Amino acid sequence: MDFALDSRTAALRDEVRAFVRDEAIPAEAVLDAQLAATPDEWRFRPIVDDLRTAARDRGLWNLFLPGERGAGLTNLQYAPLAEETGWSPRLAPVAFNCAAPDTGNMELLAEFGTPAQQAEWLDPLLDARIRSAFCMTEPEVASSDATNIATRIRRDGDHYVVTGRKWWSTGAMNPDARLLIVMGKTDPDAPRHRRQSMILVPRDAPGVRVVRPLTVFGYDDRDHGGHAEIVFDDVRVPAANLLGGEGEGFAIAQARLGPGRIHHCMRAIGMAERALALVGDRARERVAFGVPLAEQGVVREWVAEARVEIEALRLLVLKTAWLMDTVGNRRAMTEIQAIKIAVPRAVQRIVDRAIQVFGAAGLSADQPLAELYAGARALRLADGPDEVHLASLGRAELRHADPRRADPRHADLRHADHAAGE
Repeated sequence: MDFALDSRTAALRDEVRAFVRDEAIPAEAVLDAQLAATPDEWRFRPIVDDLRTAARDRGLWNLFLPGERGAGLTNLQYAPLAEETGWSPRLAPVAFNCAAPDTGNMELLAEFGTPAQQAEWLDPLLDARIRSAFCMTEPEVASSDATNIATRIRRDGDHYVVTGRKWWSTGAMNPDARLLIVMGKTDPDAPRHRRQSMILVPRDAPGVRVVRPLTVFGYDDRDHGGHAEIVFDDVRVPAANLLGGEGEGFAIAQARLGPGRIHHCMRAIGMAERALALVGDRARERVAFGVPLAEQGVVREWVAEARVEIEALRLLVLKTAWLMDTVGNRRAMTEIQAIKIAVPRAVQRIVDRAIQVFGAAGLSADQPLAELYAGARALRLADGPDEVHLASLGRAELRHADPRRADPRHADLRHADHAAGE
């Protein structure tokens, strides 16, 4: 078993790491100043444009997207690059045009979009001329069960009419988010997972109303375009705007969320690495009760536990990426669910202990830890709450129960089961 990165991935990882260290992290203070100077603005600040220009000049652009439209990397090759961007989640992903929700939306358009849809929406997104939002979650229903979604997409001649209310539509406060990908029901009487469809709605279509921004633990995510609540009041769009076919919305959503979870989890590991690096600096410099914090047993234990968790979870995420590349997202579902459960929990715990090491300073905006904590905690709900993934994973494990799988001599059997099943 070879754990070495291939030569291209290693070279890109080094370039991304240097960019994040030398450009993105130092620019965080510039971003804060620009945000303070324009508190009512939801567009990207000038520092983002500067970083994007620098990243494009270095060929660090659309790294997330496989195939000829992107960098042509596999999930396994992109995963270490995503981890590096987690060191500066506010600036590094957007600098490389690898930020959610645009990444998932571009993946959908690349896989399911018609040539006309790709020309109108995908090409501008790939070129960062526009932004987009994904409108799935609703305030009136438990959206952890996507079949609950109540928004209606009703056929009317050569058009569809969209009616409903969405929220947590990330990026939609940014007026440059010209495209809204909306999930709703086209046939309430169809089988449970065939009721939903997805449709492309221009932001400026009559009847689209952005109601308000939402905050995460008080953070408005203004630097990324916020999270919006949106009303669709009999919004008419051409029938040609349907993404895929009627009744394919649930399957398309699952196709979108698989790669997204790899991106989120690897970035989260990068967040944990930055928190741990900050702890190291703080523990060596800060003295309490006559000795540096680095000599306090509890701090050493926290650091050791963090290192063990980070290393173990990185291997699990890389295995998941490899399975997605080799046997497909569906057959990698066990691992996809496992990382979605395990990584945000561990990163939240690691950042929480980092805050303890920093004391009150860790709660302040003087350090990135409070915002990293909010981001990690939010991931335990984004793309489905822990409990849904735990229930699904537990059900799959019990369905395929085999006493031989507990025997290490049959590790190959366990792998084969995971590669072939739920």
